Amino acid sequence: MASASLGSYLRGQRERRGLSLEEMARATRVATRYLEGLEAEDFRSLPAPVFTKGFIRAYCQVLGIDAEEALVRYHQQTGEAPAASSRGPQPERELPAQSRNRGTVLVSFVLLVILGGALFAVTLALQSGREDRRARQSQAETQPSAAARSGPATSATPAVPPAVQGTTSATPPPAAPAAVVASPAAPPPKEAAAPAETRPAPAERAPETAAAPPSAVASVSAIAAAVGTVPSPYRLVARALEPTWVRVRMEDGRAIEETIPAGGVREWVSSAPFVLTVGNAGGITLELNGRALPPLGARGVVISRLVIPPAQQ
Repeated sequence: MASASLGSYLRGQRERRGLSLEEMARATRVATRYLEGLEAEDFRSLPAPVFTKGFIRAYCQVLGIDAEEALVRYHQQTGEAPAASSRGPQPERELPAQSRNRGTVLVSFVLLVILGGALFAVTLALQSGREDRRARQSQAETQPSAAARSGPATSATPAVPPAVQGTTSATPPPAAPAAVVASPAAPPPKEAAAPAETRPAPAERAPETAAAPPSAVASVSAIAAAVGTVPSPYRLVARALEPTWVRVRMEDGRAIEETIPAGGVREWVSSAPFVLTVGNAGGITLELNGRALPPLGARGVVISRLVIPPAQQ
């Protein structure tokens, strides 16, 4: 077995356990054509070496064999320099434990910072809501007082017509001129009511400007134009500009969701298109197989069920 090539070694281990390529494809979530390429040692039909090594590890993990031995055979056949695995096996086993401890502490710290920021944002929102209510109440109180002040002025204006009528009644002409004089007495209430109607106008315009919609989300055609024709498997890289919640659905239906901290980078690999839900479109940038995608949208915009890459028309 020590002199067996990579393809014959993997095929022999699989057949010894009575598994077919279709069963291995379902267990490893790797396309059957890639598993056939591994066993046939047709490395030109396989994707980049980083993906091929991942396929080998998944293959060995399902069979329960050592992946490092298979990778050594792969490096010997392809001539690729192996990773820094020539060191002793004991230091390699100790380093992951240390890195896990550091990673756990770092993740806990980031979560605490995110929770603190969320609590601070909620507190600010509650305070701003209370201030808005107080401003509305004070505005509502000032409007009735202004209307009460304008009331006496409107009631005092009709007092002028009796004096005019007295002067006209002393003249000998008939009552027709008195009707002409009495008719102008009606407009003053309308003129007095006009200020009361125009005063609420500024309060009605304010919600219109506050309700302006955010920037539009990036169109599917723009994403399709940026991506072009990309062969599978797809490698999606997300870089967070600020804390952003994302949910990624893979080809097998399983979903991965988390809040990526600012400066964080996440990578997913799938043979089928991804389905994304992003809680902050302006807080993240995406890259598919090395091609940068256009901005998803403005800060705070929520995007649901975004398919990357889009379906080819």
